[in-house]
Amino acid sequence: MAGVFDRLQGELDDRKREGGISALDLADLPAPLRKLMRLLLREVEMSYQDLVKAVAEMPEDVRLDQSELEQALETLRNKNWLIRRGVGEKVSYKVNLRRKAGSEFAANLWSSLDDKIARQKNSTDQEKSG
Repeated sequence: MAGVFDRLQGELDDRKREGGISALDLADLPAPLRKLMRLLLREVEMSYQDLVKAVAEMPEDVRLDQSELEQALETLRNKNWLIRRGVGEKVSYKVNLRRKAGSEFAANLWSSLDDKIARQKNSTDQEKSG
């Protein structure tokens, strides 16, 4: 049975390494990168050409020029926050969202219930034998 738990733990570890961006990470980005990521989140996936057009239409204070856009895309990809798909003129980008961590409340609840049942059973067994 340990193999099942080892495999599940391995999957959880893999998910942690996968990366992705969270809402907190997004809030900490500089304004131009945050605007870029919000644009990609709204559109789900965008071709590079559509991305260039959309960035050119951004307000001047957060607009990225061509080299800044390239650098921003590379930075976000290196952090594993963007997924690049396709080749050549068919390149598109999609935000890599971090999977939401499961709640530990349920695990703690079941553990507490198991402990309480075990204590009650021990108490009942001692009363019967005594």
